[in-house]
Amino acid sequence: MQNNLPSTLDYVIIIGYLILITTIGIISGGKQKSIKDYFLGTDVVPWWAVCFAIVAAETSTLTFISIPGLAYITNLNFLQLTFGYLIGRIIVAFLFLPAYFKGELSTAYAYLENRFGYKTRSFASIIFMFTRTAADGVRLFATAIPLKLMLNIDYPLAILIIGIVALIYTSIGGVKGIIWVDVIQFLIYIGGAIISGVILISLIPGGLKSIITIASESNKLEIFNFGLNQSLSSFFSQPYTFISGIVGGAFLSMASHGTDQLIVQRLLATKNLKNAQKALIGSGVIIIFQFLMFLIVGILLFAFYGTMNMRSDEIFPYFIINVIPNGLKGLIIAGLFAAALSTLAGSISSLSSATVMDILVPYFKKFEDDRKKLLASRIITIIWAFILVFVAFLFMESSKAVVEIALSIASFTYGGLLGTFLLGIINKKVTQEDALAGFVSGIFIMITVITLKLTAWTWYTLIGVSTTIIVGSLLATLQKNLKD
Repeated sequence: MQNNLPSTLDYVIIIGYLILITTIGIISGGKQKSIKDYFLGTDVVPWWAVCFAIVAAETSTLTFISIPGLAYITNLNFLQLTFGYLIGRIIVAFLFLPAYFKGELSTAYAYLENRFGYKTRSFASIIFMFTRTAADGVRLFATAIPLKLMLNIDYPLAILIIGIVALIYTSIGGVKGIIWVDVIQFLIYIGGAIISGVILISLIPGGLKSIITIASESNKLEIFNFGLNQSLSSFFSQPYTFISGIVGGAFLSMASHGTDQLIVQRLLATKNLKNAQKALIGSGVIIIFQFLMFLIVGILLFAFYGTMNMRSDEIFPYFIINVIPNGLKGLIIAGLFAAALSTLAGSISSLSSATVMDILVPYFKKFEDDRKKLLASRIITIIWAFILVFVAFLFMESSKAVVEIALSIASFTYGGLLGTFLLGIINKKVTQEDALAGFVSGIFIMITVITLKLTAWTWYTLIGVSTTIIVGSLLATLQKNLKD
């Protein structure tokens, strides 16, 4: 099969797309007069736009290329996890969001200050910053891998293109601009997946009937795996069983969509509890269909290629480079850019808002002029963009193992974060010191569990949450008994 690199037309489409979304991000962001406008949106953002933006923000280029690869080598078992994602979002919508919208909150961690104190808020925010910087710095590097292959450019240039474009519309358009660009990004990468699927179906001899036969014979269509016919240790080491998918997916989604500023920042932009709930639950429904689409592309790739001696996450890029016609190839690569930019822009903005709102608020009170606060916020946005690009550069020479560790870094901290939030909601006796001790305990237990590989990754968040709640509650009870 010939190596069909992008044509001049493809490059024109890609460059035109990057210019278009940058312009839309700047225009749709409107004029910001204060840091609240900049980080929370000037006007009420429609819930459906926030819904699409949430899905786009959590869909990186890695998702776009690795989920089809997962279905290519396995089956549809991953879909069980998305059912848990929906359940987790429903819980967040009715347990967390009412607490967030009670007061005038600026970040996810402002709730922790209201409940426990400023120390807990700043500690949680710093943990978020560390997690987001490490994970998304590596995602930015990983995004450069398929772009390097497809555009025939070096890693540093691929990283800089994504970083600079995201920085321009993020720093000028603010969160409102990011949300509207994310709506377009969502449509672009979904369109790319649909185009790929249609081309695959048209190229496979025998069409849909042949595809279903091949997929059935290879056990590719299996969705549910209850895993009850294995030992206890084997059961907990399997990431994609029904129970681990539902429970693990729910807790992971509660952490990522209830305690991560990347998502909460978008929900707060709706300015209304009911709209935030619709946006969050709607994103859970969309994510099921999105992952089903990506998984089906993987099955179609298997029906087209059969078994290949290639890494699973290289299959889809290989197909795009060698099979997709010129012109359409440009649209697909634009879809890869879309997935990358939506995640990166959200990271830059959420890191900046957490820095300003959670850490620098006391210092910002010295600025009497809103314009000075806004200028300082934009400078912090630029700094975070360069930090993420720098972290991506650090991983250019890293081994695969190091990249995998960094990509799963959220697992180290999500349990402690979610556990601390739940402590504040369900146990009114817990003090700031109890919560901080539980938080730190959850992180240390997770370091142990992940380092020793005691369970599959789908159980990580639940273990961290349980540790945090148990330690925090025990300390609160102990203090009460000592006082009595």
